[in-house]
Amino acid sequence: ARYDLKNLSGKGTCKKDLLKEFSLPPSLEKVPLLSMISRLADQKGFDLLAAILEDLFGLDIGFVLLGTGEQKYHDLFQQVARKYPQKAGIRIAYDDRLAHKIEAGADLFLMPSKYEPCGLNQIYSLRYGTIPVVRATGGLDDTIVHYDPVTGTGNGFKFGRYDAKEFLNQIKTAISFFYRPKHWKQLLQNAMRGDFSWQRSAEAYLQLYRKALKKRRAS
Repeated sequence: ARYDLKNLSGKGTCKKDLLKEFSLPPSLEKVPLLSMISRLADQKGFDLLAAILEDLFGLDIGFVLLGTGEQKYHDLFQQVARKYPQKAGIRIAYDDRLAHKIEAGADLFLMPSKYEPCGLNQIYSLRYGTIPVVRATGGLDDTIVHYDPVTGTGNGFKFGRYDAKEFLNQIKTAISFFYRPKHWKQLLQNAMRGDFSWQRSAEAYLQLYRKALKKRRAS
């Protein structure tokens, strides 16, 4: 289903389709659906996720994951799928079609990376109105602005210290806004309005270059 800034109802249809894809119950349509598409490796923060799994699945959520990587994480997430069949959809694979379905149908996108020089998935998520919860590092810190409910600005949620408890707290914060429709709509609109085109990046670099040139001439 298509959706845009003016009409977000198609996102609900995409969520319904995604739950079907993973054979998850329709009851999850009413709760936050968390997602990850990633290489399953320590660098991507999976040790933090592993440390909070019990707490996370104690919450009223759904969770879908797509990716391949280190064997220990293949084993871990296959266990998760067995332990939480009504909440977790796990696909240990690379699947571009499913990646697009996840971005379109999920509510939140988790990226607790140890380091992330650029990061593209958070940008895809913003375009799809899937709110990122990220660690403030590298490209994630550059592109995600922490949501401020007072001003209504920001396009996601981020935490600073590489710490499992901080990660869990930010997930809980994001979930709390999911249940506040006015704020959630604002977040989705902020996210989908983001301009991460090459044109914008090139203009930003040109401005920096001109500033540097002016300084050099002045000195």
